[in-house]
Amino acid sequence: MTQDVPRSEEVVSAEAVQSALDRMARDITARLEDRDPLVITVLNGGLVFAGQLLPRLPFALDISYVHVRRYGRETKGGELVWIAGPQESVTGRTVLLLDDILDEGQTLLAIRSRLFELGASAVLLAAFAVKIRAEPPVVMADFTGIRVPDRFVFGFGMDVGGRWRNLPSIRALAETAD
Repeated sequence: MTQDVPRSEEVVSAEAVQSALDRMARDITARLEDRDPLVITVLNGGLVFAGQLLPRLPFALDISYVHVRRYGRETKGGELVWIAGPQESVTGRTVLLLDDILDEGQTLLAIRSRLFELGASAVLLAAFAVKIRAEPPVVMADFTGIRVPDRFVFGFGMDVGGRWRNLPSIRALAETAD
């Protein structure tokens, strides 16, 4: 691994990531293969997840995206900022919303609410990673991949300081003493 990866430890291996993708694809196919869904990816975090999940789905679907931001280059979430999307009409559609991580759930809840306001008939949530937290998120995902510790994680779509989304595994920043 290159020297500029932040001090961290692997919490989910690349093999476990691929296994979780296979399982999610089976679950999503069983539920949506006859629904002609519109799959909407949350950029930028959901890009790697979507790019590896979509080829595993053996049924017709349409794709679009939304671009919202809560973190920017920070390690704590802030106010939700809408940048773009969705690009396709959601009116009367079953929507599958893909995102990299479910933490508190504020982002997915806000996007889901907006999709219903725009006329979606159903919105199912798929979050690749779910943080193990004492407090449950404000919204639950219909499909999940893996669980990660309640630490700042990066890799497989999630970034640290805008970088390292391209790692095939998931890492957690080293915990530092205050």
